[in-house]
Amino acid sequence: MKTPDLTLYTDSSPNGFKITIALEELGLPYVLRHVHIDQGEHRQPDFLQLNPHGRIPVLADEDSGVTLFESAAILLYLAEKTGRLLPGNPVMRWSAIKWLMFHASSMGPILGQRVHYELFESTPNQAVIERYRRLTEDTFATLDNQLKDNHWLAGPEYSIADIATFGWMHIAHIIDFDFKDFSHLSAWFERVSQRPAVQRGISLPQPATGP
Repeated sequence: MKTPDLTLYTDSSPNGFKITIALEELGLPYVLRHVHIDQGEHRQPDFLQLNPHGRIPVLADEDSGVTLFESAAILLYLAEKTGRLLPGNPVMRWSAIKWLMFHASSMGPILGQRVHYELFESTPNQAVIERYRRLTEDTFATLDNQLKDNHWLAGPEYSIADIATFGWMHIAHIIDFDFKDFSHLSAWFERVSQRPAVQRGISLPQPATGP
């Protein structure tokens, strides 16, 4: 049997889950390489050749010769490669890309900073914690408003924008960043979480846990 062309280097993190979910949704064969961040494997020379910034995920496609890091770029690549998870209608297509970029530039960084300062900073700074709580609430409100009149983030079609956003919302749910008062966002979260491919994706390479 031929070895799959796609190799994913990842760990159990929100950014990693985005790609395992996408690959499971697309049904693409791939080899999964578990990069144990807690053991410093992301700083080893072999991995730094793949991503000099030393972060997961990384996707290598032997067939095309393309190696990518940054989860948004990988999601776009997989959508372009397969012609799926990105709407064909130009308006909906750019809506999906827009919300993918919102996630990459705003939502993901904000939640990442909140996780660090609220859960892992050795000397808590309450002013900083409150700042990122407010920014998180603003982000949740923005998503909630978009989902008020849309089944999925880009409109009627499930897309890479939903996958990217769910990667971090899954972690937010695990560590009890409360968003239950945002009813449209909460309903969307339940819709995504019930998808079989999503359930498989968040179990790879192993399920995430709280702090």
